[in-house]
Amino acid sequence: MKNNKELISEIIKDIKHDMTDEEILALLAGSKISVNPAKESNKKVSFGQRAADAIAKFAGSWAFIGSFVGVLLLWMILNICLATNAFDPYPFILLNLVLSCVAAIQVPLIMMSQNRQEEKDRQRAENDYKVNLKTEILIEDLYKKVNRILARQEMIQKYLEENHLSLTDVPKPKNPKKKNENK
Repeated sequence: MKNNKELISEIIKDIKHDMTDEEILALLAGSKISVNPAKESNKKVSFGQRAADAIAKFAGSWAFIGSFVGVLLLWMILNICLATNAFDPYPFILLNLVLSCVAAIQVPLIMMSQNRQEEKDRQRAENDYKVNLKTEILIEDLYKKVNRILARQEMIQKYLEENHLSLTDVPKPKNPKKKNENK
């Protein structure tokens, strides 16, 4: 995963030196940080990777377990019933060899699929981090703005109390939009 400095530089790469904090936050709020990792990872998938994923998906299913147990039982029952004419008599040495070969082929394919899944998870985590970082920055800014509004409100309230005024005594500000609309 990228470090914080790289992520922040990616997020605010378009910021110019003479921009105000408000302009920077507007740029940040308007930029899209999140990506869909599923779409990104599916673009670069080779045939071997798709095959490894399909085999791993099947090998980790109950259908595989059931069919594998069925083949093993059929193999053993058939060889026991054939007795002297069996192609793989009782210690089932050929069956042992087949099972070893299946395991030798299946394990690397499952590992390749797990590595691809791990890469997808890493990309998803990095994407989540970027989105969370952007959200945290925007929330902190909103928090500061709300605190400034509350501080101003307290100052106004204190001023009104000191001068024995109420909100109904304060003249309403003139709305410049109404003047423009009448012209």
